[in-house]
Amino acid sequence: MEKEKLKLFLGKVFADMASSMAAGMVYIGVESGLFRAMQSKGAMTREQVVTDSGLQERYVHEWLNGMASAGYLEYDADAETFSLPDEHAYLLASDGSDHFAGGLFHMTPALLGVAPKVADCFKNGGGVPFNEYGDVGVKALNLVNQGNYQHKLTSYWLKCMPDVIEALENGGGALDVGCGVGWVSIAMAKAFPDANFTAIDLDEKSVEQASQNAIQEGVTNNTIFKATALDSLPKNSGYDLVTLCDSLHDLARPVELLQDVKTRLNDNGTLFIIEPKAGDRLEDNMNDVGTMFYGFSIFHCMTQSLSQGGPGLGTCMGPAKAESLVKEAGYSSFTVLPIKSNVNLFYR
Repeated sequence: MEKEKLKLFLGKVFADMASSMAAGMVYIGVESGLFRAMQSKGAMTREQVVTDSGLQERYVHEWLNGMASAGYLEYDADAETFSLPDEHAYLLASDGSDHFAGGLFHMTPALLGVAPKVADCFKNGGGVPFNEYGDVGVKALNLVNQGNYQHKLTSYWLKCMPDVIEALENGGGALDVGCGVGWVSIAMAKAFPDANFTAIDLDEKSVEQASQNAIQEGVTNNTIFKATALDSLPKNSGYDLVTLCDSLHDLARPVELLQDVKTRLNDNGTLFIIEPKAGDRLEDNMNDVGTMFYGFSIFHCMTQSLSQGGPGLGTCMGPAKAESLVKEAGYSSFTVLPIKSNVNLFYR
């Protein structure tokens, strides 16, 4: 045994555990509004943060210490003050924007909360279904995706398909499969008021929230949300566009669903797929984003599919597998769209 190698690995163990604890503390900072309370205020004493946040003194003090230790806050030892750099606030105190990263940390309690059940699945098989994640899981997915769908879907992503834009501008129809809390359809409904949008999801709580979001956003006149499976919708529906956002790899029967989608498109219709930005080979994913996605897979995506007897494709499915699924389902073409993103791939 090499002592130096052992020492280095022990350091990594401590670093990874520190990262886990930091993720939990960042979750608290986002959820409680601590980052927002410190945004654009420069150096603050502990007492100022307590006053401005309105939170409990002892908890805030320890959180400030932990976040300074983790490098999320800057600490002036002489003045005993803490500050949130503008660059950090840009990512952590920007709820609803397309650059908000704070939602990622809501995945921490959502996913690790089911870790004992996932560990049992390692021994006995099966998986953890979506409803086991509860409201915290629905909220986490909402915070991760909402800003991107609201600010990038119609202004950037869909513009890579001018014919789709034209169809929706001319009063066409679109279907969102696996809609979650509805922001994909809501964003399109606001951008294309003459088009009609249907969105479906199997999770009733998500669909209820989607309907409420549609009311708040004023798009109930051209959106319909249903807690139902795709096979309940009539074939030959003639949709110009079907969206499948961050869910193909979760499915229990991906090829069958893709085939069912195909029967709902018109002759010139388009299926738009968003998937995590992962490579086809392990060596392509041996980085921080890949590690994050493998964790998401074990604690969320893969296990959901396996809970339904599915193939458990996993978050790091990769574009080659996505293309093979689409081709097996009988689609005539598969295109990787030239859309820039740190975490997503886009297929037509």
